[in-house]
Amino acid sequence: QVQLVESGGGLVQAGGSLRLACVASGRTDVWNVMGWFRQAPGKEREFVARITWSGNWVGYADSVKGRFTISRNNAISTVYLQVNSLKPEDTAVYYCAAGRVMGSQPGQYGYWGQGTQVTVSS
Repeated sequence: QVQLVESGGGLVQAGGSLRLACVASGRTDVWNVMGWFRQAPGKEREFVARITWSGNWVGYADSVKGRFTISRNNAISTVYLQVNSLKPEDTAVYYCAAGRVMGSQPGQYGYWGQGTQVTVSS
């Protein structure tokens, strides 16, 4: 099993930045793909970014390329999502997830955190 705890969300003005963090514990050697997803009210959960604990493979949704950066610190089992140049449409609950394949579908991830709210005001 894997336990995930997100933090770092908040209220920010358009153009601002936040750094989201996800602390992982448990079998991250097996569930070694870490993903960030987001879900806005009334919308489906969507892929944002993913990374492996080895850090060699990363991927981003087209909507966030150039603005968001995913990274990890293996020493403290933490994955980060640096979100820059925020737009009102980035408002959502952001979730961290653990998977075993480099996928972009929520169903490909077996463990989820509780989420952290990001609200961008215009």
